[in-house]
Amino acid sequence: LVIVDEEHEPSFKQYNPAPRYHARDSAIVLAKQHQAKVVLGSATPSIESYYNAQQDKYGLVTLKKRYGNIVMPDIELVDIKEKYRKKKMNGHFSDRLLEVMEEALGQDEQIILFQNRRGYSPVIECTACGTAPQCPNCDVSLTYHQYKNELRCHYCGYRNPMLESCKACGNISLDAKGFGTEQIEKELKELFPYHSIARMDHDTTRKKHAYDKIIEALENKEIDIVVGTQMLAKGLDFRNVGLVGVMNADNLLNFPDFRAHERSFQLLQQVSGRAGRFDKQGKVLIQTFNPFHQIVQQVSTNDYNKMYEQQLEERYQYKYPPFYRTIKLTIKDRDQLKMKRASKWFGDALRQYFKEAVLGPEPPPIGRIRNQFISNILIKISKEGSLV
Repeated sequence: LVIVDEEHEPSFKQYNPAPRYHARDSAIVLAKQHQAKVVLGSATPSIESYYNAQQDKYGLVTLKKRYGNIVMPDIELVDIKEKYRKKKMNGHFSDRLLEVMEEALGQDEQIILFQNRRGYSPVIECTACGTAPQCPNCDVSLTYHQYKNELRCHYCGYRNPMLESCKACGNISLDAKGFGTEQIEKELKELFPYHSIARMDHDTTRKKHAYDKIIEALENKEIDIVVGTQMLAKGLDFRNVGLVGVMNADNLLNFPDFRAHERSFQLLQQVSGRAGRFDKQGKVLIQTFNPFHQIVQQVSTNDYNKMYEQQLEERYQYKYPPFYRTIKLTIKDRDQLKMKRASKWFGDALRQYFKEAVLGPEPPPIGRIRNQFISNILIKISKEGSLV
């Protein structure tokens, strides 16, 4: 028997370095070789796996009730566009979120706040000329980390001390745009000075056993509020968490990837599932600029089937998995001209065989990482078509 728990997890897929494989798919192949059984477990299955179950390729077992018959959490959407207009925001916290946080803390419950971006601020911008410090090795702006007072690239690891003034015009007024877990932690310490606050992200869990220590402290009720990235959505079972707050659902949805909406639903649903796991119904507050977005609405009603049907229809129209196989070829080189020529030649050569099934070459959203220029070619092949 092979059990793949949380089978929807994107972290099962290894992109870099080689060998490139998907652990879930590898488990299915391995089980087939040994005539073994496979159990794929998830509260939010990947669209491909659920499609296979609907096509009777896989068996399907559904659990309609939570462990101990606990009611699903009550999910409330907060329109922060309206809150900003009415000046009811305190930093990045709406008046409604602060109100239910006070309630939860008053009842001696713990709180999880989810913000899928680490660091203090993803962009530092000059107020005079608008210049933002960029990584010298990648086409991406540097993220400000306040606790070490440095600018850092999240792609190659480049670090630089925080600037005293703008390098372009010398202006000393620099503005932090956007927010990460560090900024939320700082605001929490000002809003709730008498409560213990912890942060759980890649920066705070780097040291050995740091991850276990935070989880243990949560279990022992030594932490009142924990703010973190998607690490918090990983199937953890906290008995005393009564409230989950999602600081901003929009930066998940506006991602240039055909799986972005599916992933957003899974992540929001999984992080919501951390609330009220023991004896009473939990509460979830999702702050968003667009409360009428289909994915946010589907999360608020726990409607996986609606999301599945909608996404499946889109995948069918635009020729994406599970209806088509997609092969992404990445061409990288330090010489941009050489890379462009090679990718164009390769794209033209593929078109002779695959015709209009070849898309690109196109640069990805971040076109240079670690001083290598990147171009992608995507091939879409129907399930009936040959891969040879």
